[in-house]
Amino acid sequence: MKKLLSTAIQAAIEAGAEIMKIYANDFQVELKSDNSPLTMADQNANTVINSYLIKTNIPIISEENKQTDFQERKSWATCWMVDPLDGTKEFMKRNGEFTVNIALIEKNKPVIGVIYVPVTKTLYYAIVTEQKAFKTILKKHAVAVNELFASNDAMLIEKEDNETIKVVGSRSHKSAETEAFIQSLEQQGKQVEIVSKGSSLKFCLVAEGVATLYPRFAPTMEWDTAAGHAIC
Repeated sequence: MKKLLSTAIQAAIEAGAEIMKIYANDFQVELKSDNSPLTMADQNANTVINSYLIKTNIPIISEENKQTDFQERKSWATCWMVDPLDGTKEFMKRNGEFTVNIALIEKNKPVIGVIYVPVTKTLYYAIVTEQKAFKTILKKHAVAVNELFASNDAMLIEKEDNETIKVVGSRSHKSAETEAFIQSLEQQGKQVEIVSKGSSLKFCLVAEGVATLYPRFAPTMEWDTAAGHAIC
């Protein structure tokens, strides 16, 4: 499992480096069939990730891949789940709140999770069976295996502040349902603090204890949630 995690980490970091090459320059934006934005950064990152994961001989489901027919996919016991650039709208706004997401799925549950934040070179990763998640801040877009799993990088559950519920929400996908949920907490006498963040960083804030809850009522996809699910 650690070997597969190492492969996913290397893929995510190199994809992040490719994304930053585009981020540093002017870039074109296309609209996909569902009107969601697509940039060369999404495509280049996807190519890099596929080049790593294909060597594992495990099927890959990526937002930017042509999907295998469901009749075949539904019988897969194991697969990779990939979002090569989660938070394309944040990428376009140049606020740095976008991530590379890679998860390994076994029997419909995430067992490995990797989230890489290219702008800050922050790496979140976990093996679910070991019940440990880690946060490593890199000096460059590269990491040696011996730099991983350091005890001081382990993410520990912080003591919860029962006075305030910190609700993390999307910068680009606010909804009436989320507002209603927040109001219901306040009506229960809870003090609510809103923490705005883009992409899968919302999962990371919950895992770190920086946020208490991440409500999501709008539609989402497994490549958006699988890596964060594993880390949480």
